[in-house]
Amino acid sequence: MAEEQVFSAVKDKGLVEKRRKQMIKGALNLFKEKGFHRTTTREIAKESGFSIGTLYEYIRTKEDVLFLVCDSIYDQVQVRLEKVINVHGSPLEKLVSVTEAYFRLMDEMQEEIVIMYQEVKSLKKDTKEYVLQKEREMVQMLEKVIVTCLPEESISSKDAMLMANNIFIQGQMWSFRRWMLQRQFTLDEYIERQTQFILRSLSIGAPKKGEK
Repeated sequence: MAEEQVFSAVKDKGLVEKRRKQMIKGALNLFKEKGFHRTTTREIAKESGFSIGTLYEYIRTKEDVLFLVCDSIYDQVQVRLEKVINVHGSPLEKLVSVTEAYFRLMDEMQEEIVIMYQEVKSLKKDTKEYVLQKEREMVQMLEKVIVTCLPEESISSKDAMLMANNIFIQGQMWSFRRWMLQRQFTLDEYIERQTQFILRSLSIGAPKKGEK
């Protein structure tokens, strides 16, 4: 849990959650504009709507704020993917729907994703490992969807893991390479082409509309 990774002098969990949400929102605005290293804790406090003294009741260092930002980004991605996975439909439809939802989320969170990968190296070893573990958990979600798409065919655990990582990176590629990709593709075109590549690599075709 994120609250276990970051010390807070305040013990009211509801208040801690409220203040940290303000902090994350304020920090993201500043990180987008100035970057993590050029942003000061005083600026984060001001952008969040409270004093520097209040800020330090909920965190100890600026790196704590970065950790909370990274944790929040992964939580948003995981919640959105779980919603799609839990929707009724055939396994193949779920794979297509999860892939599309993930790619669209990467489009919505382009700047957040870039910030996270640029700055995660600034985290301490234990908090960095926590963030990376959350990434592994999301890849594992994709793995499970892939495996259930092939109930009558064999796919090794290594191949499923590799394909899940491919999907994960292809979604992020839209964020990292958008300056080039958006000259050639709309988001819809990018999703359609990448989905076709994924299905071909799994030797399955795209589901027809209305097909269960």
